This record gives sequence, structure tokens and C-alpha cells, in this order.
Amino acid sequence: MAQLGGGSSSAGSPPPARPGRHRLLPYLLLLPGAAWLLVFFAVPLLQLAAASLYDPTGSLSTGYALTWAFGNYPEALQAYWPQFARSFGYAGAALVLALLLGYPLAYAIAQKAGRWKNLLLVCVVAPMFTSFLVRTLAWKTILSDNGALVGLLRDVHLLGPDGRLLATPVAVVLGLTYNFLPFLVLPLYASLERLDYRMLEAASDLYAGPLHAFRKVTLPLSMPGLIAGTLLFFIPATGDYINAELLGTPNEYMIGNVIDSAFLVRLDYPQGAALSFLLMAAILAVVFVYLRKAGTEEVL
Repeated sequence: MAQLGGGSSSAGSPPPARPGRHRLLPYLLLLPGAAWLLVFFAVPLLQLAAASLYDPTGSLSTGYALTWAFGNYPEALQAYWPQFARSFGYAGAALVLALLLGYPLAYAIAQKAGRWKNLLLVCVVAPMFTSFLVRTLAWKTILSDNGALVGLLRDVHLLGPDGRLLATPVAVVLGLTYNFLPFLVLPLYASLERLDYRMLEAASDLYAGPLHAFRKVTLPLSMPGLIAGTLLFFIPATGDYINAELLGTPNEYMIGNVIDSAFLVRLDYPQGAALSFLLMAAILAVVFVYLRKAGTEEVL
């Protein structure tokens, strides 16, 4: 009877799971994302790489031939290196301005806002509910020669009687700063919100001044958010072309404007594709150097 009872108990228990099924489960979960990246990133990237090596004498009417024309790259860089330099210069200036504005804002929301924290976060994100194009056009109105801002700056003699902001590098940098500022503030807020305020009190008890406590405690602890925020800001700002198109003149055009013109106006696909790959390579190089430097400083 005991054997019969034991047998019935074994028969009623579920069969043991096969270990192979558990090993395959993570890969099955990755399949949708991997398929998405393959179809919408890897395939277009390969097509863009092939287009950058087309015969530059081809056209849409006569067709393009893949002749492995690697000379498209040095020719494109030689023709448009000022736009490359301008793109990184404008994005760098906008990043510095965004840090001066965004770090205190993120710190205030994370540590000082109290019950107003959620409302202030909504105010940071709310402009993104509006089209990027509409926001940039709004800045065109704000910076116009007959606008209140320019009039005020002329009244306090920060601008001359004929001085202007629109159609200048200043306007492009201000537009970049405004449009991409939330990408910097939100990761910073996420890091600063987890900051243990007792560590600042301990630094104060050890006779550290506010600046010293910020440099030794607050800044290192917020470094993950700072690194993420600067990358999320700098990368799209470098490739942007809307701000230079609407707030500047051809003298302020960035490399994004040149790529847009190559594909949609001049229909020079090999040059547009080569410029796109050069931009990606330059951004990856800057990001790699930045991450290595930031990682070294964080360890130190």
C-alpha cells in the first residue's frame, strides 16, 4: 500500500521541466528587438554604406553603379570640413550652456522641490509635447528683430541700434540648447534624486565648504546621469539641421544641412551617404574619447 501511495503521488506531480527550454527562453525574448534592429537599423545602414561607394558620376536618371569609390569620403570631407567643425562647435557651445542651466535645475528639482517636484518635471517635459518644428519657429519669433527680447537688449545697450540675434550663431546655439535641454535634465535628475543628503551633511561636518562638497560628493555621485545626459544632448545636437535652417543663414549651416541638401536638393546620393558615415564616425570617436576620460575621472 505504501508503494501504491508513493506511486500515485509520483503520477500526480507535474513532469520536470526540460532544461533546454529555459536556456532558449532569453534568446526567444530577444528575437523581437533583434528583428526590429535588423530591419530598421542594420539593413538601412548597409544600404547607406553601399550608396557611399557609388560612382559619383551616376544620377537618378542614369542609375548608380557600385564601383567601390572610396574617394567619395576624402572629397566630401575636403569640400565640407567647415560645416563639420561648425556642427561640433555649435553642439559643444550649446552643451556648455545647457549644463549651466540644466545642472542647477535638476539639482533643485531633485533635492529642493518637495511637493512641487512632479509639477516641475512636467514643466521640463511639457515642451516636448509640441512639434520640434513648432518650438523652433517659436524661437524665431522670440529672437526676431522687432521682438521684445531684442528691444530689451538694445535698451540696456547689450546690442547696438542695428544689432540682432536672429540669423546669427547665437540664435542657433540658443535653439539647440532649448530643444535638447530635457535630454540633459532628466538623466541628471534621476542621479541627483538618489543622492543621500546625509553625505553632504557629513562633508559639512568635516569642514568642507559648499564648493568642495560639490566637487568631492555631489559631482562624483551624479556622474552617471551627467555622462548619459551629455551624450543624449550632444549626439542629436551635432546632427541637427532644423535650428540652423530656421534660426540661421547659410553662413551658419551645419553638416546636417549639407546632408539634407545632398539627398533632397542636389540628389547627390554618394556624397550625402559619405557625409553621413563621416558624421557617424566623428561622433563615435568623440563619444569614445569622452567615455574613456569620464570613466578615468570617475575612478580617480
